[in-house]
Amino acid sequence: MKTLILLALAGLGAQLVDGSLGMAYGVTSTTLLLAAGTNPAAASATVHLAEIGTTLISGASHWRFGNVDWRVVAKIGIPGAVGAFLGANVLSNLSTEAAEPTMALILLALGIYVFTRFTLAGLPSANLGKPLRKRFLGPLGLVAGFVDATGGGGWGPVGTPAILASGRMEPRKVIGSVDTSEFLVAVAASLGFLTGLSDEGVDAGWVVALLLGGMIAAPIAAWLVRHVPPRILGSAVGGLIIITNARTLLRGDWINASDATCFVVYALLYALWAVALAYSLREHRRALAAERAEREAEAARQPAEAPTSTA
Repeated sequence: MKTLILLALAGLGAQLVDGSLGMAYGVTSTTLLLAAGTNPAAASATVHLAEIGTTLISGASHWRFGNVDWRVVAKIGIPGAVGAFLGANVLSNLSTEAAEPTMALILLALGIYVFTRFTLAGLPSANLGKPLRKRFLGPLGLVAGFVDATGGGGWGPVGTPAILASGRMEPRKVIGSVDTSEFLVAVAASLGFLTGLSDEGVDAGWVVALLLGGMIAAPIAAWLVRHVPPRILGSAVGGLIIITNARTLLRGDWINASDATCFVVYALLYALWAVALAYSLREHRRALAAERAEREAEAARQPAEAPTSTA
């Protein structure tokens, strides 16, 4: 029972982060299951089965708060489902050790771009509103779905920063669309695991615990992303991408850093993240004050209406 309660709390926390920042549910939940001794295939299958419910609730909540672009959902979600199904079927025979650091480097570069761009300059507006092309979203969805199924998570970390970096959608729409399309990925990955798993069992109780925690958090996260300013949201997402992939690189075979080195790097990154969030919040308030002052000045310049005589 204690394990189930912890899993439910982990599912709640993971979905709260995932629904508001567009990533981390699969990574967080899978990490916990692996630490509990579950093999990679069963851990990923457990998470994706739970995600069928959490992503459905999350998608409906994001739609309710106006965070979803359905054209993007279709263009990235269908290829993502194909990639997830393939990834689930080959997970037991696929070694991702060589691909993991390469992907982490790519994601780290995207994270640095998103982090600096939103923190220093706010929401990119030059391409804002331009349509995202299918030739970009299709391959992105295929790769993200495959990585998600084979790694137990990765749909958000791959899809969210790539679309954010394009500057064509505001952060809340990116997060809402990526979260909503993940339902297709979760269904396809689960089907793939059901056909691909042999003797590796999936604990139904663990699935339900993760599901319940995630379903509670999904509407709260959708509300948060609807009301958090884009500049602050971009800084938060970028920082999360950097820290997540820095950890992958530091702990991987490429670097294999010591605990002391990891602690120092993490401390610096978290401190930088906190400073960036504070700076983004300050600049957002300054921008609001400037807009308010401009509106007041514009109103003052308007000629006062002459009183109408009734005599």
